[in-house]
Amino acid sequence: MIRKAERARPDRANLERIYAEFNRKELIHPDPLEFVYRYRSAPDREAAGFIAAALAYGNVAQILRSVDKVLSPMGPSPSAWLRERRAPDIAKRFLSFKHRFTSGAELSVFLLNIRNALLKHGSLEAFFARHYRPEDDDLSGAIYSFVNEFNHLACAPTLTPCPEKKSSFKRLNLFLRWMVRKDAVDPGVWKRIPASRLIVPLDTHMHRIARELGLTSRKDTSMRTALEITAGFRLVEPADPVKYDFSLTRTGILKLNGPRKH
Repeated sequence: MIRKAERARPDRANLERIYAEFNRKELIHPDPLEFVYRYRSAPDREAAGFIAAALAYGNVAQILRSVDKVLSPMGPSPSAWLRERRAPDIAKRFLSFKHRFTSGAELSVFLLNIRNALLKHGSLEAFFARHYRPEDDDLSGAIYSFVNEFNHLACAPTLTPCPEKKSSFKRLNLFLRWMVRKDAVDPGVWKRIPASRLIVPLDTHMHRIARELGLTSRKDTSMRTALEITAGFRLVEPADPVKYDFSLTRTGILKLNGPRKH
């Protein structure tokens, strides 16, 4: 592992070049983020975003089909749909749903947890903000606390894993990036959480790129690795360490040339 004093500093000019080239709205597809842009209101964007991010594992074409199967029955307002449905109605509607390891029964638990959060706190932003502490360097503590409360009544482990599993919470960090950041790609729905505390959503593309850049030598995709990589990007962009996430991973997803190590 790179010691803090020896941490590689990514080349800002190279990162900015990639950001300018790939951080464009027309390059979002294929990405589950595109479902957030189906809706205009903040409540619907955060509900759709949480669902889309939670299902963002596996083949991208399968992800898009699965997210559409969940959101389409909810009509023009997924937040209103969730608030108004009873638990048996939600379970019945998604009884036959299947996405890789996620069954319809588990999806129903996840949707009911969102419903409970909306009814209790008014919004997912208000719910998450209860767990955020401005004195923390990053959102890892808030994430653990949020997930524990979110799963309080029942857990959907393939969608919101327990913190004890030492997950990097890649999909939750992806959701937080969408909600908190605002630029040509990220919609910036939330106002109460600073971008400076975000953590890199650690998927295989980002892990490979970060190792090439010398930001980590760790082989696992744990929260510890995600924080180490984020710290490297924070050297370049202290106020927005996740700024380059979409553009860097897009180069891998599109099978184009990625960043060079300097």
